[in-house]
Amino acid sequence: MAAGRFHGETSHGVNWTTSVAGKPLCENGTPWILYLLEECVDNIWEYLSVVIGLVSMFCFLLSTLPQVYVAYRNGKVEEAMSFGFLLFLFSGDLTNFAGCYLTNQLPIQVVAVIFYIFTDLILISQFIYYKIKNSSSKKNPLLKWLCFMWCGVGTLLLLSLPKIIINSTTTTQGPGINRKSMKLAGFVCGYIATIFYLLSRFPQLYKNFQRQSTEGTSYLLFILAMMGNGTYGLSVMLVLPALRGSKQAFIINHLAWLIGSMGVLILDFFVTAQFILYRNNRTPKSVALPSTTEVEPLLCEDEEQSVL
Repeated sequence: MAAGRFHGETSHGVNWTTSVAGKPLCENGTPWILYLLEECVDNIWEYLSVVIGLVSMFCFLLSTLPQVYVAYRNGKVEEAMSFGFLLFLFSGDLTNFAGCYLTNQLPIQVVAVIFYIFTDLILISQFIYYKIKNSSSKKNPLLKWLCFMWCGVGTLLLLSLPKIIINSTTTTQGPGINRKSMKLAGFVCGYIATIFYLLSRFPQLYKNFQRQSTEGTSYLLFILAMMGNGTYGLSVMLVLPALRGSKQAFIINHLAWLIGSMGVLILDFFVTAQFILYRNNRTPKSVALPSTTEVEPLLCEDEEQSVL
C-alpha cells in the first residue's frame, strides 16, 4: 500500500564467508532466515531488521482486507472511496512488481507483490460493481456472475503466476551488462512506484474533504499501511549499525522506498486527522434516508383523514 511494499535490495551487506562447492557458506547464521530469505544473519541488528521487515510485509498483506469487508457490508464503495486512490495504488503495485522482477527479488517478495495486485483488483472490481449496481434501477444477475467469474480467474492467477515467474527468473541468466541494465530499470521502477504511492493519497484526502465524512472507508486500511511503512523504515535503519559495506551506498539503494514509505506515512497522518474530525459526520444521503421514511406514513395518514 505504500512504497515500503517493495523492499529494494534483498542483501543487507550480510556476511557470506568462503564458498563450498561453489555455494557461499554462512557461519553462525540464523537457520530459519537462511532457509526462508536466503540471507546470512549472524547479529542482533540484522535479526531485528529481518523480523520487523516481515512484520511490515504482513501489515501490507492485511491492509486492504478490512476495506474489502466494509465495501461488501455497506455496498456504497463508490461514494466513499476515490477511484484515483485505487488507480494510483494499483499502478504503484504494478511498477513494484516490475521492479521485483527486474532486480531478481526473493520468491517471498514476488508472491507478496502479486498478492498486493490481486487485492487491488478486488477493490477496483468492487468499486465498478457497486457503481453499476447502484446507478441501475433494475437488478442484473449477470453482473453478479461476472463478478464471481472475475474473482475466480484472479484466484487461479494468484496461485499459478508466482511459480511461473520464479521458474522463469531462475532459468534465465543473461550476461553481466544485461543484469546491470535490468537492475537499473528495477530502481527506476522503484522511483516511479514511489510517485504513484504518494499521489494515491491526495484523491482520497480530497474525497473525504469534499464529503466532510469518512463514512464507508475503513480506517484499518490506513492504520495497517502506516504500521507497514513505519516498520519498513525501521527495518532498513536497524541494518546500519551492523553494516559491513558502505552505508552511503546502502542508503542510496533504498532511498526511493524510504522516501515513499516516510512520505506516505506522513500523508496517512492527514487521513487520520480527517477520521478524527469527521468521525460524527454522515453523508447527506445516509442522513436523508431515515427522515423520508418517517415522513411518508404521516402523509398517508393525513390523506386518509381528509378522505373521511
